[in-house]
Amino acid sequence: MTLKNKKILIIVGGGISAYKSLDLIRLLKKNDMEVKTILTKSGKEFVTPLSISTLTKSKTFENLFDSQSEVEIDHIALSRWADIIVVMPTTANFMSKLSIGRAEDLATTVLLAADKDILLVPAMNVRMWLHKATQSNLKILQDFGYLFVGPEKGEMACGEYGEGKMSSPRQILSYLKNYFDKRDIVKKKKLKALVTAGPTREYIDPIRYISNESSGKQGYEIAIALNKLGIKTTLITGPSKLASPKGIKVKKIITADEMLNEVKKTLPVNLAVCTAAVTDFKPAEKNKDKIKKDELNFQSINFVKNIDILNFLSKNNRNRPQIVAGFSAETKNVIKNSKEKMKNKNCDLIFANDVSKKDIGFNSDFNKVSIIDQRGSINTIQKNKKSFIANKIVQILLDKLLDDRNFN
Repeated sequence: MTLKNKKILIIVGGGISAYKSLDLIRLLKKNDMEVKTILTKSGKEFVTPLSISTLTKSKTFENLFDSQSEVEIDHIALSRWADIIVVMPTTANFMSKLSIGRAEDLATTVLLAADKDILLVPAMNVRMWLHKATQSNLKILQDFGYLFVGPEKGEMACGEYGEGKMSSPRQILSYLKNYFDKRDIVKKKKLKALVTAGPTREYIDPIRYISNESSGKQGYEIAIALNKLGIKTTLITGPSKLASPKGIKVKKIITADEMLNEVKKTLPVNLAVCTAAVTDFKPAEKNKDKIKKDELNFQSINFVKNIDILNFLSKNNRNRPQIVAGFSAETKNVIKNSKEKMKNKNCDLIFANDVSKKDIGFNSDFNKVSIIDQRGSINTIQKNKKSFIANKIVQILLDKLLDDRNFN
């Protein structure tokens, strides 16, 4: 894929590594990319507007209110112009500002007003990077959707060694190539995905039903993350209090049979992610009228199994998605049971999570998942916001989809 005419806005932060922004600009221009820059007040201590403008062949923006160009409202125009925004170096102080939504100058105002992805390139002393405050800000920014490259381990300008060294311009360029490669393929191939989410309900009579505690939060976040990448996404959701995400086709259902029917209607797709907690069984017959208390006899209610939607998708020879992934909600023997589920259902990936823990289970805003592939390999995404977990999962799914063995 070519990087020609891709538009990069670079925000140069205040740190000794700021000089490397000049090398990055050279690499970007060599790849025929368009580059604009914002030089922060502290960044100006390390590089000059003249050196930057000489390389970009365009104006270097500095002040929030520029009487010569503010008629264009720079903080809006710049963010709308760019395909992606890169902040290098991203200092601990800059991360702190972004984590609380500060908009005190042109750089921070552009970032707060941006409608494009923002890539942060951290650079700081190892102790500053590992400090609890910085790590807390890191999690907040990841949850906000900021992208990160680095930091790396190495010797720093201060003479200490450890994690905190800024990624090299070539590493940043490699990240950008991969970033645009994925988006160009998504756009060219017109990829489609379906996500199932939430619980299902199986009614005994018009009032009573069997269901579970699923909120649908993780599935909704995955649908949002897929849509953000430009993948046409359909969200098939059981009863949920969550608002329908913008830009996503949402199909609301109640029962497992209804969910299955909507899944069938949505096929074919490239990706299927089954996060829904589908009720495993249902009454053989739904009573038309409310069963009176003195007439209710649970032993007389006949139950039958619902069709397994994940299993249906995985073994669908006619319209099987290239990648089928499912969630395995367990309360004990999480990995063992999830591996067994992986084997039985023939899906490509299983995301195992322990729903017995209230802080990462149903209705929580947080999750922790273990990713199991067909070889039995296990990778864990540690506890974080479900939005962050969703972004990680979607990147894994997209990487697997774009593998030559799965996609052509």
